[in-house]
Amino acid sequence: MPPGTLEASRMKLRGIAFPLVVALALVGCGQKENADSGVVPVVPPDSVASDQGSDAVDPVASSNGAEKEAAADPDPAPDPTPAENPAASASEEKPSGPRITFETSEGSFVLELDPVNAPISTKNFLGYVNDGFYDGTIFHRVIDDFMIQGGGFELIDGKGSQKVTKAPIVNEAMNGLKNDRGTISMARTSDPDSATSQFFINVVDNPGLDPKTEANPTGFSPDGYAVFGRVVEGMEVIDTIRKTETGIKRMMARAPGGDLRESPMTDVPLRNAVIKKASVSSSP
Repeated sequence: MPPGTLEASRMKLRGIAFPLVVALALVGCGQKENADSGVVPVVPPDSVASDQGSDAVDPVASSNGAEKEAAADPDPAPDPTPAENPAASASEEKPSGPRITFETSEGSFVLELDPVNAPISTKNFLGYVNDGFYDGTIFHRVIDDFMIQGGGFELIDGKGSQKVTKAPIVNEAMNGLKNDRGTISMARTSDPDSATSQFFINVVDNPGLDPKTEANPTGFSPDGYAVFGRVVEGMEVIDTIRKTETGIKRMMARAPGGDLRESPMTDVPLRNAVIKKASVSSSP
């Protein structure tokens, strides 16, 4: 859904705060400010990302030195060099969970979900996929060296408009899965149990988005963002989207009462990255 609103020291949501944006604040690395509509994971203060709109995991980051309103990008990843493509070896293994093919304007990629470690998030995501909810939506928040967020805004008259979602789900971030490069997580607001349709794909390792524990002191909060799958094919498409030029766009986001209101959002691709179709391509 970043793709949310984050309450972090360095992340200050501007305009309408969206759950997705909040959740996506970059907790792992240096966090930047960015507010976006939609559901985005919330990043810890100083590295929290928020999503403007309903559900969102929006890390806050700044582009071209400018602060982002939607998500906060935690400290820059220790190693900005992209990790080994997780799809390379994973695609050769027997699927352990359902696989979802996303056909986008930038190419196609495949996700493998984890119903064992994240049953609630997987069931929720599959429900949206089977309903055709993601068809025609856009990646409404993109922060290079952090994540790309989508799943909450559709194009209406050329402008992003936040969709109505189902009820929020319980946060499964304590499932042991980490927000490493190539993984997909649920975006949310500062409320841990607020994720709906918005999701984000980590383009670098983001330990700041994992639950804060003695073993992971860099975590933004003890709640973290729930990982429920990974990219097993087409990571190069994700990397193409992450490099898209972004800026501020006026989007139609939903206020607490549910009505749509025009609000400026940051880190929005200036050229729409559209999800043409999402469908289940295989099951275990």
